[in-house]
Amino acid sequence: MSYLNAVTLVGFVGADPEQRQARNGGAKFTVLSVATQRSWKTTEDEWAFKTEWHRVVVFRPRLAEHVATAIKKGSHILVEGELVSSTYERPNGKSKKSATTKITSWSIRADVVRKLD
Repeated sequence: MSYLNAVTLVGFVGADPEQRQARNGGAKFTVLSVATQRSWKTTEDEWAFKTEWHRVVVFRPRLAEHVATAIKKGSHILVEGELVSSTYERPNGKSKKSATTKITSWSIRADVVRKLD
């Protein structure tokens, strides 16, 4: 049995996309942050809003290059891809018993990025 891992976001880019390169001379990829917002009415019948930030990573070479050059801060975009988690260790320097901290981060590995404006 297989399970579907699909994410679709429509939001605004928070900063200009950043091109990076994988370690040891690996492939180039592009990273960007996308803000989405949800709203609801409170019990006092007033609107409340919450902004969520999503880390989007583009590994496909042509798409990564296009995103890095065509997408800018404030662009309204649609992103389709899959949710990916990665765990890494970071030194925290707080105690000798716990020299590292494990961190799990979630990002969206994009297969499609479309500019909507």
